[in-house]
Amino acid sequence: MLFKKKIEKKTYDKSSKKPVIKASICNGEQVAGFKDINTGAFEEVMLIKNADDLAVFKETYDITEEIEKIY
Repeated sequence: MLFKKKIEKKTYDKSSKKPVIKASICNGEQVAGFKDINTGAFEEVMLIKNADDLAVFKETYDITEEIEKIY
């Protein structure tokens, strides 16, 4: 890749949401997003097809910790 696309930084409310990967047991599809700590509601952000997608998600939202997987 000659021109690496600049990743636009975004923020999320760290006091009420936590980053999670929602994985399907059936087909293995994974979706990155945020789970509301109070309500348990999941907000879908992007589809994760490989390690690069996960890296982009983590970089976009400045996530350094390990992301929990939910099913």
